[in-house]
Amino acid sequence: MPAETNPVAVRPTRPSNTLRARLLLMLLMAPALLWLLGLIVLPHLELAVLSLRARVAPRVYELSLNQYRTFIEEPLYWHTFVRTAWMSVLATALTLLMAFPIAWTLAKLARGRAKSVLFMLCLVPFWISETVRTLGWMILLRESGVFPSLLVSLGLADTPPELLYRDATVLVGLVYSSLLFMVVPLTSALESLDDALIEAAYDLGGNGANILWRIVIPHAAPGIAAGCIVVFMLTLGNYLTPTLLGGKNSLWFTEQIYTQFITRFNWEQGAAFGFLLLALSTAMVWAGLKLSGQSFDEVMRR
Repeated sequence: MPAETNPVAVRPTRPSNTLRARLLLMLLMAPALLWLLGLIVLPHLELAVLSLRARVAPRVYELSLNQYRTFIEEPLYWHTFVRTAWMSVLATALTLLMAFPIAWTLAKLARGRAKSVLFMLCLVPFWISETVRTLGWMILLRESGVFPSLLVSLGLADTPPELLYRDATVLVGLVYSSLLFMVVPLTSALESLDDALIEAAYDLGGNGANILWRIVIPHAAPGIAAGCIVVFMLTLGNYLTPTLLGGKNSLWFTEQIYTQFITRFNWEQGAAFGFLLLALSTAMVWAGLKLSGQSFDEVMRR
């Protein structure tokens, strides 16, 4: 007798749900990955090549570290680099000090309509471009502007002082342009803080300073780290605000990069300066995460 065949037909296998989910995820991420590849990865690779070459003849280049050697040997470049880093750290710290009370008010004190109004007041200045906002500060602080005239009217100055082109003025502009980027992650972090923890701390004899240091700040640490990272990177790479408010003597490193690329057409030197600025921002972010005890994943979730 012929052998019996299996009555159950063999069905073709289908992709599993896991495979479908992975394919869908890759499809959804494709535009973002192409964006990162085309506008971030490839330009940075090109800058790396530019920074490591030297022109020896028309359209003839060789591998060289002359651009980085120029940075080390030229005091102006090194001084500007250090000054930019220090001013960026100071601006980030001042932004944090100003943003923390605002974020606490939005997260814990304001309710309903008042909360919406306060957040809108923080958001309104960013409805206009940074150029217009910076020019507004120039109008307010110039010798014939509002603030110098007010100082004369109050008897605090005999003649209208020139408030522009000072380090303090540059810091004011940097803090003003970065405040919202610190308020948002801080507010998000503080909103998740349980009010019962604060009440329990007061019941156990804690005071405001102890509660702030032992409960509020540790809980808000991921938000603080996220805000500081964003503000520091925005401040470090800012070109318009230091140039307009600080004038020719602002000594900001992005201005040196602009000069090399646009004014001197020395793309190799400009690329080297750009990579040095990138290395500085990466090192500062890594150091900030280590000092705060935060991981990059915790910060990005904020």
